[in-house]
Amino acid sequence: MLMTKQRRTVFRTLHGWATSVLQEVGAIRECEEHGWMQDRADPHARDRAYDIARRDPPAGVSPDEATDAITELLDAVGDACPECPPEDLV
Repeated sequence: MLMTKQRRTVFRTLHGWATSVLQEVGAIRECEEHGWMQDRADPHARDRAYDIARRDPPAGVSPDEATDAITELLDAVGDACPECPPEDLV
């Protein structure tokens, strides 16, 4: 039986690729109400994202550049949506 590996979607930017990988592994999620990305603080998901960046970076990008993109995005994403009210006030 012929088996094929599902290829990832081609992205226009490295930032878009990093966002997709982090969402795919569950390291970040999107606020359902406002659309802001939120860090889920899952170390295992982060490890999976770095593994993907090292083993399967986007075309024309080195594994080091791919892991740097993952790091930059994780550094830029907070753990709470800036537009949602704090949970203790809800």
